[in-house]
Amino acid sequence: MSGSGNPGPGAAPCRFAHYFVLCGIDAESGLEPDELAGENFDQSPLRRTFKSKVLAHYPQNIEWNPFDQDAVNMLCMPKGLSFRTQADNRDPQLHSFLITREDGSRTYGFVLTFYEEVTSKQICTAMQTLYQMHNAEQYSSVCASSSCSMDSLASSIDEGDATSLAKLQRYNSYDISRDTLYVSKCICLITPLPFMQACKKFLIQLYKAVTSQQPPPLPLESYIHNILYEVPLPPPGRSLKFYGVYEPIICQRPGPNELPLSDYPLREVFELLGLENLVQVFTCVLLEMQILLYSQDYQRLMTVAEGITTLLFPFQWQHVYVPILPASLLHFLDAPVPYLMGLQSKEGTDRSKLELPQEANLCFVDIDNHFIELPEEFPQFPNKLEFIQEISEVLLQFGIPPEGNLHCSDSATKLKNLVLSDLVNDKKNGNIPSNALNMYELLKGNETIARLQALAKRTGVTMEKMTITTPLSEEKEGKLSCEELELRDYKLNVQLREVFANRFTQMFADYEAFVIQAAPDMESWLTNREQMQNFDKASFLSDQPEPYLPFLSHFIETQMFATFIDNKIISQWEEKDPFLRVFDSRIEKIRLYNVRAPALRTSNYQKCSTLKEAAQSIEQRLMKIDHTAIHPHLLDMKIGQGKYEQGFFPKLQSDVLATGPTNNNRWASRSSTTQRRKDRLRQHSEHIGLDNDMREKYMQEARSLGKNLRQPKLSDLSPAVIAQTNWKFVEGLLKECRMKTKRMLVEKMGHEAVELGHGEANITGLEENTLIASLCDLLERIWSHGLQVKQGKSALWSHLLQYQEREEKQEHSAESPVGGGTERRKSDTGINLPTLRVSLIQDMRHVQNMSEIKTDVGRARAWIRLSLEKKLLSQHLKQLLSNQALTKKLYKRYAFLRCEEEREQFLYHLLSLNAVDYFCFTSVFTTIMIPYRSVIIPIKKLSNAITTSNPWICVSGELGDTGVMQIPKNHLEMTFECQNLGKLTTVQIGHDNSGLLAKWLVDCVMVRNEITGHTYKFPCGRWLGKGVDDGSLERILIGELVSSTSDEELGKQCRTPPQQKSPTVTRRLSITSLTGKNTKPNAGQIQEGIGEAVNNIVKHFHKPEKERGSLTILLCGENGLVAALEHVFHHGFKSARIFHKNVFIWDFIEKAVAYFETSDQIGDNEDALLLQRSSCKTFCHYVNAINTAPRNIGKDGKFQILVCLGTRDHLLSQWIPLLAECPPITRMYEENALLRDRMTVNSLIRVLQTLQDFNIILEGSLIKGVDV
Repeated sequence: MSGSGNPGPGAAPCRFAHYFVLCGIDAESGLEPDELAGENFDQSPLRRTFKSKVLAHYPQNIEWNPFDQDAVNMLCMPKGLSFRTQADNRDPQLHSFLITREDGSRTYGFVLTFYEEVTSKQICTAMQTLYQMHNAEQYSSVCASSSCSMDSLASSIDEGDATSLAKLQRYNSYDISRDTLYVSKCICLITPLPFMQACKKFLIQLYKAVTSQQPPPLPLESYIHNILYEVPLPPPGRSLKFYGVYEPIICQRPGPNELPLSDYPLREVFELLGLENLVQVFTCVLLEMQILLYSQDYQRLMTVAEGITTLLFPFQWQHVYVPILPASLLHFLDAPVPYLMGLQSKEGTDRSKLELPQEANLCFVDIDNHFIELPEEFPQFPNKLEFIQEISEVLLQFGIPPEGNLHCSDSATKLKNLVLSDLVNDKKNGNIPSNALNMYELLKGNETIARLQALAKRTGVTMEKMTITTPLSEEKEGKLSCEELELRDYKLNVQLREVFANRFTQMFADYEAFVIQAAPDMESWLTNREQMQNFDKASFLSDQPEPYLPFLSHFIETQMFATFIDNKIISQWEEKDPFLRVFDSRIEKIRLYNVRAPALRTSNYQKCSTLKEAAQSIEQRLMKIDHTAIHPHLLDMKIGQGKYEQGFFPKLQSDVLATGPTNNNRWASRSSTTQRRKDRLRQHSEHIGLDNDMREKYMQEARSLGKNLRQPKLSDLSPAVIAQTNWKFVEGLLKECRMKTKRMLVEKMGHEAVELGHGEANITGLEENTLIASLCDLLERIWSHGLQVKQGKSALWSHLLQYQEREEKQEHSAESPVGGGTERRKSDTGINLPTLRVSLIQDMRHVQNMSEIKTDVGRARAWIRLSLEKKLLSQHLKQLLSNQALTKKLYKRYAFLRCEEEREQFLYHLLSLNAVDYFCFTSVFTTIMIPYRSVIIPIKKLSNAITTSNPWICVSGELGDTGVMQIPKNHLEMTFECQNLGKLTTVQIGHDNSGLLAKWLVDCVMVRNEITGHTYKFPCGRWLGKGVDDGSLERILIGELVSSTSDEELGKQCRTPPQQKSPTVTRRLSITSLTGKNTKPNAGQIQEGIGEAVNNIVKHFHKPEKERGSLTILLCGENGLVAALEHVFHHGFKSARIFHKNVFIWDFIEKAVAYFETSDQIGDNEDALLLQRSSCKTFCHYVNAINTAPRNIGKDGKFQILVCLGTRDHLLSQWIPLLAECPPITRMYEENALLRDRMTVNSLIRVLQTLQDFNIILEGSLIKGVDV
């Protein structure tokens, strides 16, 4: 495979390296302080940073990867130039970086930084002058101040005990006559693929050639020319050997069905973070939180970032990705979007000093200290324990402790410098210097080491890792072990990645079945992308094992999942995305092995079975080299230039490096697959009549949502560009808010929405929680965009607190009532529940009183949930922002909250959420104490308002009940506090029948949750009292939520369909014999009612458990089963008053019981008889139990209890035929009554039998005191 290629478009993406770059000090412009890097001038001049320049790069430019000078300079030397003297450590260091282009494609850079003696007299003099100024300042401040400032001075020097000025100056000085000055310089290769190991070796050999005593075999130009123009990329699935200065270098590339190339050692990532931490950070990345990596070592930042994103396969990180954030770009930490960034920690600064704009959703990874800070609440990765177990087995096979390697996190950070002579035989990439003595000096008295030793003793970790030995002096053994170690790292990498990939293959094995392919062609799909659902989330989730749901419901909302599904849809019109192709082929494989994989639905953990094969394919490629590039050779160079001078990188001859050889050859013309794919795409898009730019725009638009800023532009940092970037953030936030609110509405509005063509029908409680959590997160991001000064972890809560403080001050001065809104909330019945004030401050106080919540982030989330449930979120935030002085004080001009128009639109989107009912506060904070207020409303026209007896009430909800509470005498209203009852379901009301005016006609009971403002109405419309109505002294009332009608209420037309109501007054009155005016339903309507009531109960049980509403309403509410059966029993009932006494259904039931108990039916058919007897027996037993219960329930109430018990114990279908055939029926029912019609009774029995399969659990309040 010898040959070379010209840099024409054919050869383009085929070359191993695109550029060779040299950065350092520009002798002409001299020392320029680097203001952007944000260094302060208190530091001694040697510690300050100065501007670096790109001194040379070859070739000048490549059309398919234009050279971005500013970005490359910034990333090669993220901290600018640094100076050293002969007294300092000057070991070379390696790091890598990547640049993500606008379209999301990446280029990688590999950098070796070393120190070169400064030869320019001018620069040495400038440094001397800076020192004289600095020392003069220091001296005056030291003399002026007390010794305490001395300490702070001393601490800026590595030596902590330097207290005398002389010592201070000796450490911190530069004397032109005594010291030699060195400055940093770097050499860098920029490549299309991340061949880290190969580039590292090439740069190290190049550096050795500069520092060794012998000049290299050929001029350096020959080697650089060779790697730029004559070394091709290895084809997929092949390995390639090319030549460095001293020895050959091998690299390999995975085949088309293997996991994509990743050359960063995962071993280091696991050693640095530890397995448990890594899985947690990995989960945060999957859920697209903000991830900030923190380390002194650039290479560590890069290794961890690349390692974690590699493990995401088949998904790809879609948001801002800057593994090394240059000091001048710190304002990017303000980005209100998910990001994965790496920040270099300054020596000696700890985490507490780091000012981060937002932390509510931040995962902070302190790599050097083996420590992570996680966001407050996020779901765990499915099967996390088994997953960790499987990974640790792989790690242990390679001798890596799963808890991470402690010596990675000791003071090794101070020694992160590479010592080149040991680079080859030191597997930690040079974290251990060769001189054992220095190391000892350094470690002596180090607190970290002492702490680690104590910890190791406690945990039983052996401490041999801490022993420091001088590396092997025998070069040979070193080399051998180096290659072996490298192969081991490759094998470990691929095996770990297989374990991670296998998790996703198992979890999403069925994903294709839920992809919604709605568009006929690509163009219409791209145009309507935003409106279209691309994945049937509800069905997918309902298919998953319960334990996976919390994680999956969040994950399928992420951008990376949406893009993955988009790629799947696009693959029907064009070539598959490579990641998708590999993933799909793996799913196919599972299917072949499992036929119709039965294991796919269970949460049983299936281990990865392909570890061996994966490791073998890599080993084969490295053992058997497929291609060899041509050797470096002499070039046509001018004689006498670029003379070798030890320790100095020569000035290269640019004319020979500017272009490659011209003879066009075999590999030059073979364009890579990606290029072919791009060409095909271009032809395709021309074919469908979209020009490429438009198409790119469509694609970007289509996949946007929070991604409209994929990458910060690293180069141009003018204020205009920063403003433009911020503007993009503002637009992105607004768009995200629009999408989120729309999604929340669509999900919640259910069927009406579906008829309007909005996608899925139902929302699960789980999904609702996910959407609300992501809304909370969006609000936190909006509130932390453009903050002046950060206070506390939640930007929203700190704004609220400052608002509260100001309002309360004004209140005290004006003694005005609390809070803001003058609007009051009325319930539509106009009943005497005093109106609840709308007050932002009051809602804050409710949250502040919740002792269960311990953090600001938690309080902000609770407040958002409460406001959302009260339908006041938009109004509250509007009020908060109406205090403009406060907003101006807290936010910079460019902040989202100070962009008037966007802010208005944002509030409008939030207002649309008022169209639906949320219970996101009540259902989440289940243990808090809540004040309730109840009012009893009598029908005054027909009865006295107040009863003389002692009334009592018991309120029940989905989460519990209050127990019996006495109502104060002569009062109709009372307030009480109890643990959150959830949504209210029933009220039991009664009295003890004492006093003269014991009879009481109650219209309804109203109960309000004083925190959320939810008001429930419990209609009654019946008497309570002996000898009136059905003689009941207590009743069970079924509640319904009263919708609030605030005047500005949005979306009256599209409100959630009302829940089934409780029986209304009119129905109760018409059924009982109180009045006969109401028209009674005919036989057909009655039968329909039974069918509907039973159907609703069946539907209830077919819903996932978390989504079921209240079963009580389906049994006892209006149109419930009890009401439907009452209609059946009332049809043809002779309910005329017998001797002025009302007759009730219960009277018929009691007559039947009396008959069953006295008659001893003997028949022919023994079996049938036995069955009938047992049914009679249970029936009598139940009725007697209800009659003897220690409760004063009236006759209709008793019938209700009987129906509920019969439904629960699946006995109704046995009782109905008994009642239909007992003699009392002829006396009490007309001929045409439904109960006397054989066919009707049979169909009724069949309908009731459909309830046999369900496990019906009754609410305690319905059957309290009845012992069967």
